Amino acid sequence: MSPNLVELGYLISAVLFILGLKGLTRPRTAVQGNLLGALGMFVAVVVTVLARTDLGLMPIAIGIAIGGVIGAAFAIRVQMTGMPEMVALFNGFGGAASVLVAGATLAIGQTTSDNELIATAATGLIGAITFSGSLIAWGKLKEIRALDKIEIPAHHLVNALLVLACLGMSWVVVSDPEYRNLAYWVVVAGALLLGISLVVQIGGADMPVVIALLNSYSGIAAAATGFVLSNTVLIIAGSLVGASGLILTRLMCVAMNRSLANVLFGKMGGGKAAPDADEVYVNVKSTSPEEVAMLLEVASRVVIVPGYGMAVAQAQHVVSDLRKALVERQIQVEFAIHPVAGRMPGHMNVLLAEADVPYESLVEMDHINPTMDTVDVTIVLGANDVVNPLARTDPDSPIAGMPIIDADKSRMVVVIKRSLSPGFAGIPNPLFAMDNSMMLYGDGRKAVQDILKALNEG
Repeated sequence: MSPNLVELGYLISAVLFILGLKGLTRPRTAVQGNLLGALGMFVAVVVTVLARTDLGLMPIAIGIAIGGVIGAAFAIRVQMTGMPEMVALFNGFGGAASVLVAGATLAIGQTTSDNELIATAATGLIGAITFSGSLIAWGKLKEIRALDKIEIPAHHLVNALLVLACLGMSWVVVSDPEYRNLAYWVVVAGALLLGISLVVQIGGADMPVVIALLNSYSGIAAAATGFVLSNTVLIIAGSLVGASGLILTRLMCVAMNRSLANVLFGKMGGGKAAPDADEVYVNVKSTSPEEVAMLLEVASRVVIVPGYGMAVAQAQHVVSDLRKALVERQIQVEFAIHPVAGRMPGHMNVLLAEADVPYESLVEMDHINPTMDTVDVTIVLGANDVVNPLARTDPDSPIAGMPIIDADKSRMVVVIKRSLSPGFAGIPNPLFAMDNSMMLYGDGRKAVQDILKALNEG
């Protein structure tokens, strides 16, 4: 295959990647955008295989078949609730692939120029951080409690020393041919430790930001590998992933009112001790599905605030049914979407879109908050920290300053949760005990089904 045709194929792939990203910016075009991105990667793989037939088609075909089977298994078996964990793993696998490709290229002597050697060292450093950091993020999302108990003494100093060691060995990779290969794997080993040290100290409430950042790292590592291999499409694709990941990370930090440095070098917590839950919840009132149905029957406007609990209960479809029943009664129904609800960006949007909730019913936090005082009933379904008024009222709270959905300003609030257990931030929520709030305890899907049943029988 001629070099011109190869570059043309890569250009087509790059255009498809850009169009795919553009499509992913809107829920209505997200599916099409995803397909365009996948098509772009397919074109890139085909062009690369045809351009490098000297590698032998059989090993490549075996690799594609194995990867395809694994990918299909993930796609079929992983539930929506497990999507954040899967994204974390895939970020890590991307980093590991970059490390191995750059290491193999260095080992066979194809990396010679200073620019290629610098890119190789960068790939080893960033890719290894991505791999180990993503595994820790996966473990935290899987709620492996042992990870939360790990404390690294003077971890800022440890991180600084690891960074200096990795940079020193990177200089050896670039400047010393005799010890180049050994130095590369020392860089990788140090970066693996650095990734663990960086992420293990970060609290669970910040994991959505960490996932976005690690996604960016995986793209940067891929772009660096593209320079190692002189592969145009890998440079472009990696740069797109890296840049979009950084933009998303910035948006997530703004949504949580936290700086990126605060996420990376702090923990979700601090300040004075959290309020005592027994004192906060002394006036909590419970309710029944029948009582909630009566509230909804006389309401004019209803807002549903979804959270991770909705994902765990897989309640999105029955919530969609409840929306349809209320709309048939001429009741306005909207979904208030917090940017960090769930465990990854867009988690709630994906779940609700899966249940055929109209895109126009999904309202971002900034747009719905100014009108929350006109809402008759707000149903908080499995959300916690994103509706916690302590973010506004307590400057010493771990979530102080974090923008929240102002559910407490609506005329009546119904909170559907299994219990009064805290969210990621580990603090009680005064919303649950307010005069205009009632708790409906139980599994989210069953609770909404019972409300729908009572509504239809009323």
